[in-house]
Amino acid sequence: MAKGISSFWGPVTSAEWCEKNYVYSSYIAEFFNTISNIPGILLALVGLINAFRQRFEKRFSILHISNMILAIGSMLYHATLQHMQQQGDETPMVWEMLLYIYILYSPDWHYRSTMPTFLFFYGAAFAIVHALVRLRIGFKVHYVILCLLCVPRMYKYYIYTKDASAKRLAKLYLATIFMGSLCWLFDRLFCNNISQWYFNPEGHALWHVLMGFNSYFANICLMFCRAQQLGWNPKVAHFMGFFPYVKIQKPKTQ
Repeated sequence: MAKGISSFWGPVTSAEWCEKNYVYSSYIAEFFNTISNIPGILLALVGLINAFRQRFEKRFSILHISNMILAIGSMLYHATLQHMQQQGDETPMVWEMLLYIYILYSPDWHYRSTMPTFLFFYGAAFAIVHALVRLRIGFKVHYVILCLLCVPRMYKYYIYTKDASAKRLAKLYLATIFMGSLCWLFDRLFCNNISQWYFNPEGHALWHVLMGFNSYFANICLMFCRAQQLGWNPKVAHFMGFFPYVKIQKPKTQ
């Protein structure tokens, strides 16, 4: 904690990261780890507006909203460093992955009500267990397993998609998750060394920024693939020649 600045939220009860606490404000424990979630919220808002404007399936609106909830939960966690707020960050992470699993696998699932019902109760059960038991390594292992469950289907989508722009989105997704993971590991494993440096590169904050873009690229790519399945003639357009989004043309009967 910085000298002369008191903690508004009381003693730390959650996991800490490699950023000095309460340096810039008595109300924000980890300043950069908090504000670095803002890009993720803005990107999710852009995706949500596009999903509404072009009348995509509700699952994509919910997906963008879940990205926003996750980023807000992360802000509260890093601003307070309280155990309850950490749970409010970690539980939506699992819920979001369950939503990705549904979006990836539901098109080929013949029993339509079975999958969402199972995933709903699984997510509810996890929330209860996570609230009662302090999961540390178990949470990380569980989250990685959920991520790995998405890989086969994502690879299948990549193989079957011929559009070069959509494949570029998939590559941007891989690049951001790779760079973000390196930043996360660097911040976590070398914190003792980083603490002695004059300048802290804020690896966890960079992880937040990169994962905000990562989620956006993943969502746009999934929207493209789903629109392709539905025969909506999707194209990857670019706002101001840079910012990618999916533009569709539904058949007149729809």
